[in-house]
Amino acid sequence: MGITAKDYPHLKGNIRDYSTLEQLVVLSNLENIHALLIRQGLMQSKHHTYLNKTAIRQMKSLLENITIKINQMSIINYQLIK
Repeated sequence: MGITAKDYPHLKGNIRDYSTLEQLVVLSNLENIHALLIRQGLMQSKHHTYLNKTAIRQMKSLLENITIKINQMSIINYQLIK
């Protein structure tokens, strides 16, 4: 998402209301990973770095998969039109 409530005070409600499906999936995963890191006793200072890298990796993966699916659908639609 890259934004906080303080950055955009005009947005009302929960920031999740303005998130994409991909962002919500990554956020849910990060919440679960964070809980696991706490249970494992990993130092709090290391959480942020690990979670940030994980979020970036997951978003890239999700968005790449979406791009591939869109390209595949475009090819199928083009073949159907021909």
